[in-house]
Amino acid sequence: MTERGLLIVLSGPSGVGKGTVRKAIFDSEDNDFQYSISMTTRNQRIGEIEGEDYYFRTKKEFEQMIKKGQMLEYAEYVGNYYGTPLPYVQKTLDKGKDVFLEIEVQGALQVKEKVPDGVFIFLTPPDLAELRLRITGRGTDSEDTIDERMKVAREEIEMMASYDYAVVNDEVPKAVERIKSIISSEHFRVERVIGKYRKMLEEL
Repeated sequence: MTERGLLIVLSGPSGVGKGTVRKAIFDSEDNDFQYSISMTTRNQRIGEIEGEDYYFRTKKEFEQMIKKGQMLEYAEYVGNYYGTPLPYVQKTLDKGKDVFLEIEVQGALQVKEKVPDGVFIFLTPPDLAELRLRITGRGTDSEDTIDERMKVAREEIEMMASYDYAVVNDEVPKAVERIKSIISSEHFRVERVIGKYRKMLEEL
């Protein structure tokens, strides 16, 4: 009996370094996670591969999936839909593989409604002053935009209560090790493995 994989959801405020931490995890030699492939209604670009870069669908097909509850989470951006298809995630988890999703806070809360047994990790900055420095350091935003991002970040940090774990991203390698330790421990939770042992007892 294959143990079902874990859905790992990493999120946190803008500027906290979610993408950097996720990339470091996937660049690790011991990485065995599946990254969730997104679905989009935008046109397929030259060199992009269906089912590898994205799942490409028409707007009508995407909206039908939304109606049927087959999107784990989704959003509309510049006239196109982007989202995470639920069937792919469930199929991969059923094969015993862990699926890793790096996502914004609002999307993570959508995911929690559909997959409540996922592992929800909130990546936090060491403090708000450091977060502001990181956002300012991008050099792409005006002072007003930075103020708005900070306001949203405060609201998102308050949503931390909806998560299972909070990991400080003070140094990327340390944050990576903390996340890996959490996932490793989660595989040994009694509620995740007890079904296997109950089945074993039935067969005696």
